Amino acid sequence: MKRATEDWQATPITSRPALPRRRVTVRGRASASIAVGLLATLLLSACNTGSPAVTGPDASGPGTAGATEPTAGPGTAGPSAAGPSGSTPAEDPATVTMKQTVTDALNRLAAKTPKPATAQVTEALTGAGVAPAVLEVSASRTPTGLKADAIESAVLQGTDCVLGHIRDGSVTVTVLPVLASGKCFVGAGV
Repeated sequence: MKRATEDWQATPITSRPALPRRRVTVRGRASASIAVGLLATLLLSACNTGSPAVTGPDASGPGTAGATEPTAGPGTAGPSAAGPSGSTPAEDPATVTMKQTVTDALNRLAAKTPKPATAQVTEALTGAGVAPAVLEVSASRTPTGLKADAIESAVLQGTDCVLGHIRDGSVTVTVLPVLASGKCFVGAGV
């Protein structure tokens, strides 16, 4: 005797029409193979891009793998460490000088004011010799009027941007390439 659960298995499904089988041609397989090969090449080439030099207490955080420089906290400046390959990337001497100027100015400011306002960062950097025309500073207040968790500054130095970041008195300075717009920040200026 059949059980009730076996009846549904023996009943053929007739509500769906059978789909015709498509034949895959050699040309279709070749196109698919080329597409997969190109995709794999693009993905692997994206993995080989170098990562920028990062300094600061959060240098081991997301997006900073392969950092080549040590932490620069308030009032400290350590020697440059060798990168993963044993050498540091060659930087323009003017960029190195500007990076040190920004680091020193922001460390002095953060020692006095752990959460500075936009005007204080602008004043500290222009007081250190940075021209206002090449300086960008983020807003210290959100659009809803709250105090920002961190403040960013950027100095355009040739084809490089020297970016400074202050969060709760900790300073991080990074050198990145200039954006296609010729600026260091995306969006409208403050």
